[in-house]
Amino acid sequence: MSLYSPFSKEDLMPQPEMLEIQKQKGELFIGLPKETHFEEKRISLTPDAVSALVAHGHRIVVETGAGENSNYADKEYSEAGAKISYDVKEVFGCNIILKVEPPSINEIEMMNPQTILISALQLKTQNKKYFEALAKKRITAVAFDYIKDEHGVYPIVKSLSEIAGTASILIASELMNSINEGNGLLLGNIGGVPPTSVVILGAGTVGEFAARSAIGLGARVKVFDNSLTKLRTLQHRLPSPIYTSTIQPKTLAKALMRCDVAVGAIRGKDRSPVVVTESMIEKMKDGAVIVDVSIDRGGCFETSNITTHSKPTFTEHGVIHYCVPNIPSRYSRTASVSISNILTPYLLSIAEEGGFENAMRYDKSLRNGMYFYHGILTNKTVADWFSLPFRDINLLII
Repeated sequence: MSLYSPFSKEDLMPQPEMLEIQKQKGELFIGLPKETHFEEKRISLTPDAVSALVAHGHRIVVETGAGENSNYADKEYSEAGAKISYDVKEVFGCNIILKVEPPSINEIEMMNPQTILISALQLKTQNKKYFEALAKKRITAVAFDYIKDEHGVYPIVKSLSEIAGTASILIASELMNSINEGNGLLLGNIGGVPPTSVVILGAGTVGEFAARSAIGLGARVKVFDNSLTKLRTLQHRLPSPIYTSTIQPKTLAKALMRCDVAVGAIRGKDRSPVVVTESMIEKMKDGAVIVDVSIDRGGCFETSNITTHSKPTFTEHGVIHYCVPNIPSRYSRTASVSISNILTPYLLSIAEEGGFENAMRYDKSLRNGMYFYHGILTNKTVADWFSLPFRDINLLII
């Protein structure tokens, strides 16, 4: 009597082992157009980053003059292996477009269907037509101000905030001198002279780096924020103890009355809260300086109005106001290096994974940054803001 076996004779024979097939690396075709947005001087990739990408077999087309405002000549990009193009349409014809500012409607028109766009989004400055233009071209768009890494940090936003925080103190120190119609004070601490006083509103990244710079120069620093957790964290991170307080109108008014510099670095959910009223500003010293870094979200000083790099200040109640919304662009080379150093590993990773489609399946930070996938809006914040239809990215890439 023979026993029943679920396996055939062939099944029981030795079988060849199936080895994993190596992932096919993707070749990236990247376009770097010249920024056309008003007073934008940065570029997304430095010549060193281009050289690293070209060494991995990728092609890069740079529009002539794209790096000039960051002091990078066409020759440097050419020597790094990029093609310098005098035709803007050729640059926008690449598969991947890298920009700092979001593209204009005319620039979107020059893109090929199914292009991948990596740039800032700056939601508060956009309109519905921008998103309709992206949808029409079935663009896949990643906002680098939405890219969040595995530690919950927004790397590019954090890096640019560090620049803005440090710059706010350097800008204030320039404005305080007599040549710039300030009160003639040196921001710092000189033997036998009372130190200058700096008030910082907000204990986030901008506030932290503003405090670091002010302490480094020897100023007396006071930081106000309504988050005790942020104030405690700030105390631990700074090299020396500083005055910290929650935002109480009487205490804040007294500190502003005595200060030489006030830095606004408070960000609200939609708009920055106005925590300094006009009556508080009226009592500040003549020649005192306000640097409102929060102006891109409306500003946290009641008297703040947007200014530009070409005309950065105005005086109200004897107080000098600096309210330029794009401070990192003032230090375009540093900001360009910072953006480039963060984007380059992402681009190399996309190529290693065999292209953008594969990379975003495994890289959650890329999915966090994505707000359009083949013309479908995938970011709920954008959808709610403009009342547009929305689809969850996790349901689209299965």
